Amino acid sequence: MAGSIKQRPNGKYRARYRDEAGREHARHFKGKGEAQRWLDQETARMVTGTYIDPKSRKVTVAEWCDKWIIGYESNRASTVRQARVHLARIRKEFGPLPLAAVKPSDVKAWLARLRKEGRQASYINALHSRLSQIMTDAVHDDLLTSNPCSRRTSPGGGKPRPYVATTEQVWLLYEAFEERYRLSVLLGAFAGLRVGEVCGLRRSDVAFGEREIRPAVQYPAEPLKTEMSRTAIPIPDELVAALPRPRDGGPVTVFAHEGGAQVSTWAIERQMRAVREKIPGLPEGFRFHDLRHYYASLLISKGSDIKTVQHRLRHASAKTTLDTYGHLWPDTEETTRAAVGSAMKGMIQKSADPVRTGDQSVQGPGSSEAD
Repeated sequence: MAGSIKQRPNGKYRARYRDEAGREHARHFKGKGEAQRWLDQETARMVTGTYIDPKSRKVTVAEWCDKWIIGYESNRASTVRQARVHLARIRKEFGPLPLAAVKPSDVKAWLARLRKEGRQASYINALHSRLSQIMTDAVHDDLLTSNPCSRRTSPGGGKPRPYVATTEQVWLLYEAFEERYRLSVLLGAFAGLRVGEVCGLRRSDVAFGEREIRPAVQYPAEPLKTEMSRTAIPIPDELVAALPRPRDGGPVTVFAHEGGAQVSTWAIERQMRAVREKIPGLPEGFRFHDLRHYYASLLISKGSDIKTVQHRLRHASAKTTLDTYGHLWPDTEETTRAAVGSAMKGMIQKSADPVRTGDQSVQGPGSSEAD
């Protein structure tokens, strides 16, 4: 880095240097010592790889959020809306600060205050993930040298809420729903559809002959995010019979008001909030999404393996399925003993060699009197 210090006619010292891109930067100081320290600091930043253009160092968190969201608007509307909610909270906490002024300790202190406010763990984790996302992009734009968010600041994933209703509770919910919305309970509990998929489900998405639901869109008519989300779901004859068939001039979606307008997710969620308190044993915060947990538990209780449950729930990975429902698979000491004992018993019966058990000799594999 080429740098120099010259005294101006007014007595101040002008320090200047050129960065690696050839751009010149200059500052004026009262004393030569101050000017030299500034040049030394800038040189050290270049040598250590922590150099940021002085103009970029002034960009605040709020200014970067405004610029960042413009590039993010290529995503679906619902995704952008969620991002805006997160950014509003981030601006409130860090908005006036320059990006580089946000330290890991500041992030941890913020998350601690959110916990004291009683915010849900999943919400806190989502805010941390969003802050990390915009800070990572700031690094890519050469506004920062490092992201203050990391595994050390992470609050950890929010605890899953796999409340599993009983079959009796599911049917009580079905009966409590208004008749025009009852089918939604069946689609959640016996096909595992999310509320957005229920409201977006078109009559043409049901393959009646093949007895399958083929999800393609979510409310109002947005394509599902992943290929796995579009995996066909096998359904029993009872559910096939309950689903309305397409007809000329009829509603496009399975759930529609009398005039044909699509039913919103808000209408289904409102139904759930209105009736859940009437069902004995349901927790206060029971959601429509919890019907999906019932569907998973039903598959597991009938002996479905992890890959089958993953595909029926249309999870992107088996890890997601295990993290949420792993505790529902039977895994006891007696199961282990039975599995290992069965294998040993079969080997012992096939062998004529003795294996000592207590005070008796039993024929076993790989043994001999010489041993």
